[in-house]
Amino acid sequence: MAQSDHDREAILHGEYKVPGGKLLVADVTVRDGRLASVQLSGDFFLEPDEALEAIDGALEGAAIDADANTLIARIQSALPPQTEMVGLSVPAIATVIRRALSRTSDWRDHRFGLIHREPESPLLHMALDEVLTREVAAGRRGPTLRVWEWDRAAIIIGVFQSLANEVDLDAARDAGIEVVRRISGGGAMFVEPGNTITWSLIVPETLVQGLTFVESYAFLDDWVIQALGDMGINAWYVPINDITSPGGKIAGAAQKRINGAVLHHVTMAYDIDADKLTRVLRIGREKLSDKGTTSAGKRVDPLKRQTGLEREEIIQRMIDSFAARFTLMSESLTQDELDAAHTLAKDKFGSEAWTRRVP
Repeated sequence: MAQSDHDREAILHGEYKVPGGKLLVADVTVRDGRLASVQLSGDFFLEPDEALEAIDGALEGAAIDADANTLIARIQSALPPQTEMVGLSVPAIATVIRRALSRTSDWRDHRFGLIHREPESPLLHMALDEVLTREVAAGRRGPTLRVWEWDRAAIIIGVFQSLANEVDLDAARDAGIEVVRRISGGGAMFVEPGNTITWSLIVPETLVQGLTFVESYAFLDDWVIQALGDMGINAWYVPINDITSPGGKIAGAAQKRINGAVLHHVTMAYDIDADKLTRVLRIGREKLSDKGTTSAGKRVDPLKRQTGLEREEIIQRMIDSFAARFTLMSESLTQDELDAAHTLAKDKFGSEAWTRRVP
């Protein structure tokens, strides 16, 4: 909040869908740099009834720049004995207050563009993520959901990973598997055409303001959990960046923030050859086991096995789930975006300097 807000009154509104929980809404009045009044509401469950009034009262008088721990302490000190919360938590209340004070945007404030093109090269996918994130940051493109299609098998390593430690380059070359480095952190991904589901969600940073870095992962993946639920899969978020189910790990996410925009991309295992994966990645048995298999001879196929659906049907159902919740319209890449991506793919992502930036 700007310094000038300390000496005037403002009425602010914030919303936070608790991952796996309920919608929490905060309407607050700020006066002279402090919370003058607070009204929490939502479809959560809270007992006893007077707990809500106690929480509202405890937050009144808090400084608008109070951190989450300060807000949490104020709330906890005011809760009646034997308070029960279902669908919310004390940290979630602190989060929605911070989101109100940050003047965040909400999913429903945005119109999302859907980009789903024919299969493209790993290098071009890396470049498109960076180009489109910069376009959203500059306001030349709105928030975007991009579904990837791969034209070849590839290993995608995180921006901070050691190439030599993560990849058996000889095995990858022998198998015809391309190795590229992305701009986000996190671990290595093994992808194959037709056996992997990958997408990017690119949003303005206002959508995640007031959230910690870890909270933003759960927040941006919550629609995925709901979409999987629509397909009968009991899935949940595992901090910091995984989605899992009783049948094993389903997906891993990574993020990069550029000039006020957030790139959040996710890879989901549909039907991966685990034997090939262990030949090209220097990956231990323990890490493999959390991807849904205990033997390198098996396939990592939680989505194929758990849904019985074709990959294309899963993608369409996920798109439909997103569109049912938010505004989503099909869009195309502009020629300028394509030209910029092809140049970036060649000059940056295809260079030895980038691929081997961490040898």
